[in-house]
Amino acid sequence: MTEKILVNKLTKYYGSFKAVSNVSFKVNEGEVFGLIGPNGAGKSTTMRSMLNFIFPTSGNITINGLDSKVDYLKIRSLIGYLPGEFTTYENMTGSEFLKHMLYLRKVPEKEKYAIELSKKFDNFSPDSFRLSEDEIRECMEKVDQRDLDDIIFAQKQIRRFAEAQLGSIKDIELETMPGVILGHRNIPVQSVGCYVPGGKFPMVASAHMSVLTASVAGVPRIIASAPPVNGEPHPAIVTAMKLGGAHEIYVLGGIQAVAAMAIGTESIKPVDMLVGPGNAFVAEAKRQLFGRVGIDLFAGPTETMVIADNSVDAEMCATDLLGQAEHGYNSPACLITNSKKLAEDTISEIERLLKILPTSETARASWDNYGDIILCSTHEEMLKVANDMAYEHVQIMTDRDDWYLKNMHSYGALFLGPRTNVANGDKVIGTNHTLPTKKAGKYTGGLWVGKFIKTHSYQRIITDEAASFIGEYGSRLCMLEGFVGHAEQCNVRVRRYGGKNVPYGEAAE
Repeated sequence: MTEKILVNKLTKYYGSFKAVSNVSFKVNEGEVFGLIGPNGAGKSTTMRSMLNFIFPTSGNITINGLDSKVDYLKIRSLIGYLPGEFTTYENMTGSEFLKHMLYLRKVPEKEKYAIELSKKFDNFSPDSFRLSEDEIRECMEKVDQRDLDDIIFAQKQIRRFAEAQLGSIKDIELETMPGVILGHRNIPVQSVGCYVPGGKFPMVASAHMSVLTASVAGVPRIIASAPPVNGEPHPAIVTAMKLGGAHEIYVLGGIQAVAAMAIGTESIKPVDMLVGPGNAFVAEAKRQLFGRVGIDLFAGPTETMVIADNSVDAEMCATDLLGQAEHGYNSPACLITNSKKLAEDTISEIERLLKILPTSETARASWDNYGDIILCSTHEEMLKVANDMAYEHVQIMTDRDDWYLKNMHSYGALFLGPRTNVANGDKVIGTNHTLPTKKAGKYTGGLWVGKFIKTHSYQRIITDEAASFIGEYGSRLCMLEGFVGHAEQCNVRVRRYGGKNVPYGEAAE
């Protein structure tokens, strides 16, 4: 058989640490070869050495007869390498990175490539993805007056609740003991990128939820991006962005928009935080970029749960389940009830409504593949099941709604009573519709004004006595952990402000 890969006595040191020790193997043409081992075994180091991403300490590697140390560029042009982690060049914008990759791969017309991608996927290739003030005004003039009034009404409700939330966030300062002052300040994130979906459904409300809430939080730079619809900006989305307080508005969609906002381009300065819903690709892009920038939360498909007893009818339950199932083909919908009759009647109602619902193709797929009806014996059992499932939207229609409000602890948002529904929460009532899914409600709430605010502590010692007193405790606790340098930070103050002779590198008495 023809030998395609030969690794001979490969060894790699990182300082004194030996990551790979005298590894040898060969791969013949037509073979499938795998490296298996625990974390830290040297698999990634071996792979990167083969491509000369890192330099081996010793040993030789040939691929297709080419020496990896000499012919690494030729080797990279022949094979692919998919790392398990996502990385970007720290000091390179998205546009610069794209051009760099295009240069390495000798792609023609590299200056026009980004625009060509937008044209290919969105049928949109403007001179600039950022809308000018005149273009924004033109979009707003296309919005019907009734639609404009509705947008303004919705934003008024959302702003009012966000301002009340902001009022609950307080700076604090207290003197914990004489001469020791501790406090914290609440500081807005300095730049935020808000993504507004516009593919299958132009989600005007998402502009309210992200842009407006960031504005109320006091974020000084808010940029917003949404994909074009039918090859042009969506007037209502642009209007909602502008009225919500966006400082920059872009017509750019998908992962390219998310990456542009997070990494930056020649014309877009990068942001500190990304927020907003999106499809699976947008969600994955946010996940991979998390750490480089902050994000609101990890979002999955929309989930809705109805908790009901015989105090409500099946039509109401079925309508509320299908109302959210139409979001996508994989949107879970669940009824939890202690009434067998309600469970059976709801199944019948769902079948009836699916015959007349215009979005039944999507809703049907969601219900058939991700729908559940769970029959419980008691309200206590219903509560336990609901808390364990931790759905995004939880609609409660029972004879004891307040009991559920008091005892529910894991969810995205609650909708209490038959007069309340998820759609109102999504669009207009005033609470935020960007909520945790996939059981994330067990550890986080949804998007709110506080997500855009960082709480930073500070401390101040204002008397010699306090500096010496606290320093003695600090010295001893640092030495307990073996941090001599830490202890000396305390000791020097005990000596200077307390007049005590603490030997260097020893704990204060």
